Amino acid sequence: MSYFIRIAENENISPILAELDASPDIWLADTSRQRNVRCQRNTLNIFLRSAKKPLPPGKSNANDIHESRIAPAARVFPRTLQYCQRVADAIEGQLGRATLVSLQPECKVFPHIDMGEYYRVRDRFHLVLKSPDGSPLTTEGETVVMQERELWVFNNKARHWAENQSDKPRVHLIFDVLPPRGRGFYALPFDNQPD
Repeated sequence: MSYFIRIAENENISPILAELDASPDIWLADTSRQRNVRCQRNTLNIFLRSAKKPLPPGKSNANDIHESRIAPAARVFPRTLQYCQRVADAIEGQLGRATLVSLQPECKVFPHIDMGEYYRVRDRFHLVLKSPDGSPLTTEGETVVMQERELWVFNNKARHWAENQSDKPRVHLIFDVLPPRGRGFYALPFDNQPD
């Protein structure tokens, strides 16, 4: 495979699912992503770490903002954030943004490229939490079907899209890691990498 690497199978997702089950209404606390990002309009999400705001002068969106902050919803997802941090620590990287994403039944995330300096230098990870029939994700012409409890990294700098062909929501934990210089999976180098 050129665009995907399965990092782990059989991950312990029970603590994350327990946190999700304890706060079902939090999916609707912030609907900005599905309202403002057209390709994500069929999703619900819970921001755990997001771009630091307010944006610096002259910046109109967060795609070029490297700094992240803990989002308000993270207070009820400590074990979920701990999982993200463990993955970042294992590769000696820095945890960036993190979000829980629910793709609605029989819907798509439409083709797009994650553009901007923030995405260019980071690797994007998906941990599959709920997807009994598997989660098809396509990058360029390559498709994988991610299964529950699997952790994947993929090249989000290429055109990609996702589908949920089932009648139940598909839930992933999606997070980014800034790898050490020269040690990323798909991250591209950048000259002034933060320490």
